[in-house]
Amino acid sequence: MSTEQEPTTPQDELSQALPPEQPEGDDHAAALDELQDRWRRALADLDNLRKRHAKELDAVRNEERARTAAAWLPVVDNLDLALTHAGSDPSAVVEGVKAVRDQAVDVLRRLGHPRYEETGVPFDPAVHEVVGTVDDPDTEPNTVVQVVRPGYGEGSRQLRPAAVMVSKRQE
Repeated sequence: MSTEQEPTTPQDELSQALPPEQPEGDDHAAALDELQDRWRRALADLDNLRKRHAKELDAVRNEERARTAAAWLPVVDNLDLALTHAGSDPSAVVEGVKAVRDQAVDVLRRLGHPRYEETGVPFDPAVHEVVGTVDDPDTEPNTVVQVVRPGYGEGSRQLRPAAVMVSKRQE
């Protein structure tokens, strides 16, 4: 056996790199047609997948809207009930409205948007909106001293920040 290798030409290297059977003439056209057909089918499959995904997403949105609306139905029912009994006893109407408000706050909590209206906490621009400042020597600066309008939600699921009054720095 000889350890010497025969010199190779660029054509020899090319023929070794290519698969042994290369289609010629009509075989090229047939292979090209097959690849184009497979490409068109893949595009059609992708288009069908996009359409199906859009339909499924729309169905999920509609289902979620229906569940949210259904969660509010008892609140509306209790408001109707309070209005029915409005003429009989005004204090009962106030109690009924408070109960309906509590029920609405509970619905928001169950939907992932709890109410927050804490005072005495440090001001946080992520959950508070300053609507005014107060001179209060008994509290630390930038502390929430009054909630004008409660906020709903938490973290990135915030519906609105709480409108608050904060203590300002003493000078």
